[in-house]
Amino acid sequence: MPAPSTQPAKRKPSQPKVTPEKSETLKKLRANVGQLSTTTMRQLEQSLPWYSRLSADERSALGMVAQNGIAAFVTWYERPSSPSWILTDVFGTAPTELTRSISLQKALQLIRIVVEVVEDQVPVIAPEADQPSLREAVLRYSREVAFAAADVYARAAESRGSWDTRLEALIVDAILRGENTDALRSRIAALGWKAQERFTVMVGNSPSEPSASYVSELRRMAGRYAEDALVGIQGDRLILILGGVQDRETAYVKLSEMFAPGPVVYGPEASSLLEASGSAQSAFAGLTAARAWPSAPRPVAADDLLPERVISGDDAARRSLVKNIYRPLLAASNGLVETLGTYLELGHSLEATARELFVHANTVRYRLKRVCDVTGWDPLLPREAFVLQAALVVGRLSGPPKSATERQPSRNQT
Repeated sequence: MPAPSTQPAKRKPSQPKVTPEKSETLKKLRANVGQLSTTTMRQLEQSLPWYSRLSADERSALGMVAQNGIAAFVTWYERPSSPSWILTDVFGTAPTELTRSISLQKALQLIRIVVEVVEDQVPVIAPEADQPSLREAVLRYSREVAFAAADVYARAAESRGSWDTRLEALIVDAILRGENTDALRSRIAALGWKAQERFTVMVGNSPSEPSASYVSELRRMAGRYAEDALVGIQGDRLILILGGVQDRETAYVKLSEMFAPGPVVYGPEASSLLEASGSAQSAFAGLTAARAWPSAPRPVAADDLLPERVISGDDAARRSLVKNIYRPLLAASNGLVETLGTYLELGHSLEATARELFVHANTVRYRLKRVCDVTGWDPLLPREAFVLQAALVVGRLSGPPKSATERQPSRNQT
């Protein structure tokens, strides 16, 4: 016969002893689950003002959470164990609906109401000898449910944060590509964009290894100066889309400090987020051409880089110079184009220009002032004179504007 084993036999985990009082309490708890649920729902409506303002579907989802909590407590009171199952038994499929309907603070208020209802019924449900045990169980259970609720909201926040980041990247990419679709509008609405005017795009170099804390700090900084902001990082480029900027000059200077060393360019203001693509294209074209102006301010407007952009091959900049400078000067007549061209060719000399045109120097001054009034660029300032000269060059190379009859072919034309 084999020798008897010297190792002690493994003991099975002891089950909590069920006293007669506890058995009676469990029986009454099961019989009163429906009544407790009804009382809880009535108390929710009376004690929580925000509950009555929810939709019917939201109230139904929250009511299901409360009822599941009471039913799960009965099971837990019978066999207290690790509460890892609370997430499933209490919240079930409700976490998504719950986190959308109410905040964590309101969810904890709901849990407190459930606990108060059960505590108020302790004298009715439990024999006097078992009442302290039942009250202690209610408090322990409410603590575990509160922790489970916090875990639900934490996971939902992480998931929502990851989704918002992906959604933001899609919106930034769509705006840069000039997409104007219902899908883009839907994504913008889903992200909670509120600004309705004054949109612009800033571009520059991004840090070599941008961290999540850096992006969060950039968003907080943008939130001080704009109603809304989108952040995009594409390779070594950092894109910042702003909406509802109040103090533009201060905002652009402060936000440029968050970019990595190098030029920072902001595009012209757009009237809507869907039209911000033009601002982005101008900003990127300016960023490409910015190295041709080493002393450019930081940040610099894309429109201040029009000559460099034209030389680098930006057709939009060429059209802007012709449309906004050259043709208005032609339309103003009074010799503005001739006077400006002569002034620039003769080294910005008022006297030399006056002699060349056989006019008084004060006439030259008046015409140059008119140039500034018409175009917004002052020929007496060297940098702005360079912009005007570039406009004259591309304007002379462009064809004359088409007349209305040339733009609209005759109906008889086949």
